[in-house]
Amino acid sequence: MNSVAIQMPHGAGEASAWVKRWSHLVRPAGTVLDIACGHGRHMRWFAQRGHAVTGIDRSPEAIESVKDYGTGVLADIENGPWPLVEGGQPRQFDAVVVTHYLWRALFPVMAQSLAPGGVLIYETFAAGNESVGKPSRADFLLQSGELLRAFPALRVVAFEDGFLDDSPRFMQRLCAVREETVAGQGADSPNGTPTRPKRYPL
Repeated sequence: MNSVAIQMPHGAGEASAWVKRWSHLVRPAGTVLDIACGHGRHMRWFAQRGHAVTGIDRSPEAIESVKDYGTGVLADIENGPWPLVEGGQPRQFDAVVVTHYLWRALFPVMAQSLAPGGVLIYETFAAGNESVGKPSRADFLLQSGELLRAFPALRVVAFEDGFLDDSPRFMQRLCAVREETVAGQGADSPNGTPTRPKRYPL
């Protein structure tokens, strides 16, 4: 008897190991935006840790499923305007989370949605994945090192680009921070003592 693999809806199941690994960099009780949140696995992860969470998805079923975790926003962000705007600019959050989603035109909006000190946690499929499964279209696969180059204004804390054996797939993963501007940062303090750079625990 042949077994049939059952594919979970996008955003269902346990939180990504990459998201779990870097969520400690998000300031306590900080706001979190989950882009293409699906059924809210990462909204749930952050809500359980005291964060106010907002998720965006174009699926009404997905938005209905996340109502217990935070604020769900129903929007087609690929064909319509960005739905979260304050003062004519993208609303800012202490963290932006993106997993298994790629729409390159939104890279600038993702960066602009980070408040000073905010953390971008991103992972999605990369070139080579067409050899093992879906997605297989080049439009939905990052090229070598692409995610590393996509956010030049952010401080990169961690980056991976490779192959994962469990549920075989080619992935790129990025954790990056919009560093806060501090007066005198990068220069000596008035008493001549070098200022200490921000430390991001690994």
